[in-house]
Amino acid sequence: MIKWNNPNIILLILFILFSNSYGQNITQTVRGKVFDSDTKTPLSFANIMIRTTNPVLGAASDANGVFRIDMVPIGRHDIQVSYMGYETKVIPEILISSGKEVVLEVSLKEDIVKMDAVVVTAYTKKDKPINSMATVSARTFSVEEGRRYAGGFDDPGRLVASFSGVTTENTRDNTIIIRGNSPKGLLWRLEGVEISNPNHFANLGTFGGGGISALSALVMGNSDFFTGAFPAEYGNAMSGVFDINLRTGNNENHEHAVQLGTLGLDIASEGPLGKNSSASYLFNYRYSTMGLVKEFFPEDVKDFLPVYQDMSFKINMPTQKAGIFSVWGLASEDILSEKAETDSSLWEMAEDREDFDVIQQVMCLGLNHCYIMGENAYLRTSIAITGNYMKLKGRMLGYDLKRYEKEYTDNRNYKYTLTSVYNHKFSARHTNRTGFILDKIHYNTLLKHAPVLEQGIITVADEDGSSCLLQGYSQSKFWISKRLILNAGFHYQHFDLSSESVFEPRVGLSFNLRKAQTISLAYGKHSRLEPLMLYFAKVNENGIGHQ
Repeated sequence: MIKWNNPNIILLILFILFSNSYGQNITQTVRGKVFDSDTKTPLSFANIMIRTTNPVLGAASDANGVFRIDMVPIGRHDIQVSYMGYETKVIPEILISSGKEVVLEVSLKEDIVKMDAVVVTAYTKKDKPINSMATVSARTFSVEEGRRYAGGFDDPGRLVASFSGVTTENTRDNTIIIRGNSPKGLLWRLEGVEISNPNHFANLGTFGGGGISALSALVMGNSDFFTGAFPAEYGNAMSGVFDINLRTGNNENHEHAVQLGTLGLDIASEGPLGKNSSASYLFNYRYSTMGLVKEFFPEDVKDFLPVYQDMSFKINMPTQKAGIFSVWGLASEDILSEKAETDSSLWEMAEDREDFDVIQQVMCLGLNHCYIMGENAYLRTSIAITGNYMKLKGRMLGYDLKRYEKEYTDNRNYKYTLTSVYNHKFSARHTNRTGFILDKIHYNTLLKHAPVLEQGIITVADEDGSSCLLQGYSQSKFWISKRLILNAGFHYQHFDLSSESVFEPRVGLSFNLRKAQTISLAYGKHSRLEPLMLYFAKVNENGIGHQ
């Protein structure tokens, strides 16, 4: 009789089970959509091929530009997408894993050369941005790149520090300095809308900087980064632009993930909304690892550990005739404390006597609508509310070792945004993009300070105000020849509070010498508003207040 509790029998069974599972070929599904890069219209019967499998796997897109390839072996693969009359695109080293389907959105550029017979040789150009209007100083980056970049922590701010002309203030944060410009001159956009600095502990050490991105790598899609002379649609920016996109959730299968790492605990979920609907949702929540473990540290240590959390989501709702609607959002909260040194014999600087508590919050909520108008145009409109909040309480130990109130800050900034852009492709040689951005900006600030520590704090400012910023732009891209491209346009800004307007011309010229070499020249005039509270600040001169 076989004794099933015999260790040798158990090991034999486990070995057989492991051998069978190891011998199976683990596969995954790759699917997505192919569309025109200028008009966003789907491309039917495009050829999609996975070049690194043996035998080669492939498929063709349907009438809606949608394709699907099943039974793809896991690993890294190069995917080639081609369509008659369009430039072939190769997406290199896509990681295909067993736990998650790969969903791609592939845009192709129409080839301006027409011949009886066309021979296409595909090559990879990883520095080509998503925005087709970009000429120079632009680069696309993916979440995949961020994960493979040493020391990147899945943070786009740290990833771009490896780009030419870009550096950070120090290795402890993701402050972005572009060609020596101030970090606060950077424009942050999410889903086409300008937002507040989306970093945890933003602006505490340096205006424009932060500790780590509040956007998890589990929800980010491919995005663009500009370091100067950016297209006309980007205004209110001086040094550069971060144009970030959230990816669309899986509209066929529900997928869930839990990830614990250095940055925090991530809980993510995505899937279809309904059985017979192409709508989908994407959700992610993250809580800092330090916040999870700080209670295990001694009292004198855990007070210094930062705690943060963030949440982001996107709901995508395509319709048959009314276009594509999407609702998206981001929220984050940061808590940081620092305690004063109570042993006066150890005081070397004034900071040793200070302690403070800081709470910061960032919020974005938006609704986007994209309507395809025929085969050559689309209209994209967004409405959003964005803002940030900071509350700081500062104290200081006196020489009598009593704790005195030193400062108090309660600062709230928020704005309502309406933006719309019309893109029209007149021909393979000419595409125009025209739009406007309207912001209604608000602020509310309470500042208190103690000029003399023992006499207590007094109110320095208790203010609120609002104003409007109107931006308009138009830009055209001309393919003068197969190699020579001209990008010209303008950006206009009008600030209602000062009744001042700024006209900013933008022009770029690009010449392709060969497949991997391009000469580009660009010029652009740029301007950016300071925080609204600075324009409302009052200065006392001889007892008279001046704004």
